[in-house]
Amino acid sequence: QVQLVESGGGLVQPGGSLRLSCAASGTIFRINTMGWYRQAPGKQRELVAGITSGGITNYADSVKGRFSISRDNAKNTVYLQMNSLKPEDTAVYYCNADVKLSSWARERNYWGQGTQVTVSS
Repeated sequence: QVQLVESGGGLVQPGGSLRLSCAASGTIFRINTMGWYRQAPGKQRELVAGITSGGITNYADSVKGRFSISRDNAKNTVYLQMNSLKPEDTAVYYCNADVKLSSWARERNYWGQGTQVTVSS
């Protein structure tokens, strides 16, 4: 199976920065799209940013110009650089990945356990 482990969350003041990392491990043939989602209390989980294996990215309108997603395919790791953080960015951030366990297997979707990001003075 596949495990996604996030790190880098924490408490930061408004205007500050954080960098989240998510490392995938296990039986992996190829990872296709990787992404970051977030869920604030009382709200639905929403897509923050995604990146394909070829490096094509997409972002939620609320984070465009402030967040940047990147990945290291050799390390099966995806990153989220978050700048100019706002209190409304406070949420649990989840890593997500579409993974093929072998060349003949179907793609499966996996989630990390989540990491808390709190933006507060």
